[in-house]
Amino acid sequence: MQPDSNGIVIIDKPAGATSARVLAGVKKLYKAKKAGHAGTLDPFATGVLVCCLNQATRLAQFFLHDRKKYRGTLCLGIDTDTQDLTGRVLAEKSTAGIKAADVQAVMDRFQGTIEQVPPAYSALKHKGTPLYRLARSGNPVQKPPRKVTIDQLVILEVASPLVHFEVTCSAGTYIRTLCADAGRLLGCGGHLQALRRLESSGFALDEAVSLDDLEQLAADGNPESRLIPMAKALRGMPAVTADRRMAERIGQGQPVVGIGPA
Repeated sequence: MQPDSNGIVIIDKPAGATSARVLAGVKKLYKAKKAGHAGTLDPFATGVLVCCLNQATRLAQFFLHDRKKYRGTLCLGIDTDTQDLTGRVLAEKSTAGIKAADVQAVMDRFQGTIEQVPPAYSALKHKGTPLYRLARSGNPVQKPPRKVTIDQLVILEVASPLVHFEVTCSAGTYIRTLCADAGRLLGCGGHLQALRRLESSGFALDEAVSLDDLEQLAADGNPESRLIPMAKALRGMPAVTADRRMAERIGQGQPVVGIGPA
């Protein structure tokens, strides 16, 4: 295994681990000099985490703004300060009388382009400080609403007080805020109880490997088998063939013109 291996590794992030911790483990296993991930998952969430190694960290900018798909569970009747199961309970209300049709009608209102207020407990920054740190110190900052797009929102099951759903959305969409907003519109409150990322930036769960399995592959000397080459990582972009001179210009960071798809 070479410390200059360049490529993408898709990890099935376990619950209870931060994205940064998982990335550090991947970096260590590949003995990479640089590593970065394309989109944080909250510690309680699981699923697709796109990890970029060495030169592939340059590709992260293309992954960060791509579509994502999640399977989640909304718990009605309980509001929390973090809008998820890890937070402090702020209010509890009965869910009696709320029918599956009511839930469907509310969820339908979120489809398309909507405005969403980012949660106070998030990694967004205010004057260089993450919002969650300000919130934990008793000085929460509310960012202005921003536009996000919900491409598809499908209810899988309503088993009050739980609502199981799948959602495909734009980058920057907060699923816990979606749950909190749905609970508010239903008049009972709600929070995100579970979340699993099914797809991110064109990569799906069937391509992911657990950190434990990757550790075993590393012990067997074969972690490269899970490394996706950079040339195959940008699936939504056309391939371009460059001659030697053009390749040199690209390698030097110079602008290139006059090339098209191969």
